[in-house]
Amino acid sequence: MRALNYLELAGPLERSGIATAARQQHAALAPTDVEVVTRPWAGDDPLDTAVSIARGDGAFADFDLAHCHLFGPGSVAVARHARRTDTPLVLHAHTLRENTMGSWRGVELLADPLERYLRWFYSLADLVISPSAYAKRRLESYPIDAPIEVLTNGVDLDSLAGVEEYREPYRERFDLEGTVVFTVGNVFERKGLTTFCELAQRTDYEFVWFGPYDTGPHASEEVKRWVNDPPASVTFTGWVDDKRGAFGAGDVFCFPTKSETQGLVALEAMACGKACVLSDLPVFREYFTDGEDCLLCETETEYVEAIERLAADPGLRDELGANARETAREHSLDRVGEELADIYRDLVEGTRS
Repeated sequence: MRALNYLELAGPLERSGIATAARQQHAALAPTDVEVVTRPWAGDDPLDTAVSIARGDGAFADFDLAHCHLFGPGSVAVARHARRTDTPLVLHAHTLRENTMGSWRGVELLADPLERYLRWFYSLADLVISPSAYAKRRLESYPIDAPIEVLTNGVDLDSLAGVEEYREPYRERFDLEGTVVFTVGNVFERKGLTTFCELAQRTDYEFVWFGPYDTGPHASEEVKRWVNDPPASVTFTGWVDDKRGAFGAGDVFCFPTKSETQGLVALEAMACGKACVLSDLPVFREYFTDGEDCLLCETETEYVEAIERLAADPGLRDELGANARETAREHSLDRVGEELADIYRDLVEGTRS
């Protein structure tokens, strides 16, 4: 079977969670009998595509199934091609109205139009894959007119191997000492930026946000405020070359995010054996257990108490971290590849109910 697994704007989105999820799927499918292509277009470049069109062979490559991770014009073109050619179409619901708000300046003005658009777009699918039961429920509330199945984004355990070796080099690089509270990923208000900085002001520990940020015109006021004038104990590193350095350097992973479809970075922190302090969200309660593999918090006071407990008790950090590592193993790419290959096979054979 030849399957298109397509991330539109893969270059600009290279540092995003969606891109990580797509790359993980490509890796997960490699051991299966699915041949993966990542570009929908005929040929390797626009000239090849133009030649194919001129020959009358069309703009699209040959594939038995199409799977798209985004919702832009390229993905819409693939979806329409799939409809015309009766090719099974899978759309991946990484993006919801809820997890877009708070990412860029003025995005809240697009909330209602975005929800209507996503309702239309996801309804084109033969199957929508949701990273969590929480996201599935949100899609059902829109509602969308397509079946929905839940499949974890998984976590690439191999990509995090040897994380301990990066601890000292990255702590030296960013001049870190003592207990370091940290998070990883793009700097957005939706990811809990204001809470993160206010927690730093209420505790005596170093806080580090490993990840890129943008203070240009489309950046939110919160991002510009905190990045340009951070509290004394907060470091914004910008992009780091190897995520293992970020996970290695920190001690307590703090993720006060407001909305996630799954929260891949939390799984990565768990895979590295880090003690995790997370927002008390339905999506995290779905996959994680408070007090066993993480600590879940609703208020800033609860976050402060959790951080203080973990800073004072290395044994508790180790216990939570060990349990978290076991949780992450349940989301291995072996599982993702097998389940995704089964989904593809059933859709192509017409046996998926």
